Amino acid sequence: MSGRSRATVLLAAVVTFAAVLVPSAHAAPKAPRTAALDGTRLQQTRSRLEHDPRLRRALEGLTARADAWLDQGPWTVVDKPKPAPGGDVHDYLSQAPYWWPTTTPTADNPWGCPYVQRDGRRNPEVDSGTDRQDVEKVFDSAYDLSLAWYYTGKRSYAAKAGQILRTWFLAPATRMNPNLNHAQFIPCKYDGRAIGIIDFSQSYTSVLDAQAILATGAPGWSAQDRTAMGKWNTDFLGWLKNSDFGRQEGAAANNHGTFYDMQLAALAYATGDTDLARRTVLDARAKRIDPQIAADGSQPQELARTRSWHYSTFDLVAYTRLAAIGRHVGVNLWAYRGPDGQSLFKAVDYLLPAATGATAWPHPELEFYRYAASDVVHAAADAGDAAAKAAVPDLQAPPGGDLWALRPAAEQLDSIAG
Repeated sequence: MSGRSRATVLLAAVVTFAAVLVPSAHAAPKAPRTAALDGTRLQQTRSRLEHDPRLRRALEGLTARADAWLDQGPWTVVDKPKPAPGGDVHDYLSQAPYWWPTTTPTADNPWGCPYVQRDGRRNPEVDSGTDRQDVEKVFDSAYDLSLAWYYTGKRSYAAKAGQILRTWFLAPATRMNPNLNHAQFIPCKYDGRAIGIIDFSQSYTSVLDAQAILATGAPGWSAQDRTAMGKWNTDFLGWLKNSDFGRQEGAAANNHGTFYDMQLAALAYATGDTDLARRTVLDARAKRIDPQIAADGSQPQELARTRSWHYSTFDLVAYTRLAAIGRHVGVNLWAYRGPDGQSLFKAVDYLLPAATGATAWPHPELEFYRYAASDVVHAAADAGDAAAKAAVPDLQAPPGGDLWALRPAAEQLDSIAG
């Protein structure tokens, strides 16, 4: 045997041995092209898991969540008891959470109309009969399962995530139409409302990131799935930009507007329109931060709510995710200072005394959860805010544990609808 032949055989043996030690799914982990998450950071975290006990403990929490999804779903818009106004079962339907009937339902008035608003008080009937609860399960499960697959390589996680996404968005018999024309309807009053866009804008970036993670080579998530999901996202982005509801939500001056911008930028980035993504993040400086954040860091429009702590942290979830998207398109939103000194750092710092338990939250709040601020404080700390970094050890972990190290993009940890 020649020297070249012996070298070839030896090389083949080494490759075979390496393949046994390191499964092909983990041999060369890719950095996913995520929108809110930092794909490179995910890749680096994955490479450190074996040697970092803290990460392994966090992974136990993440996989526990993923395991719980394996025997649930899939869910679909066509399963609701009654279709949305207009009669198409493929149209998404949700009900305004803070609107209540004023009379006892009768045969002639089955909804108990007229409805009146009670801000911050959730009507329990909105949790049955529409798609809202199911779509939240789609968002959460796809995110947890795709992340769990990325970190562990366990095929069942990827298979379940793919099944959930295909059933809700792609399969002809069960797919959702790419619009929110009937989101947060009010019985006997409105067939749908622009503010219903927040049903998706507050969480759909998780689905975009789940798709990006699966696209790194998840078993069962095919090129056909990626293409079809890209088409759905493009169609949804078109509706978001061009519909009357989309334009109204984009003009909103509170957290609805911030979440609209965040969703628009994420969809634009995910579908390849980086110019729109960059322009949206840049415009948020004067359009959002200047009028919405005061010089002291408070958010006056959110403080006026009966759930002022929830909505102050909620708005910052959108801002911190928008800043994360900005990182992908060359915009440092954290560095921006408004004409009165407004900034995202100041807005997070305003929450720190209550977030760490140092002082009570001094504004109206029907149901205070200190841990609601944990993710936005983490985000500010990672972005270079010294006060936030110092506060991290004093944060209250959310139920299920602090998963920031594995999914460093802010979530609304005390989630309520609306």
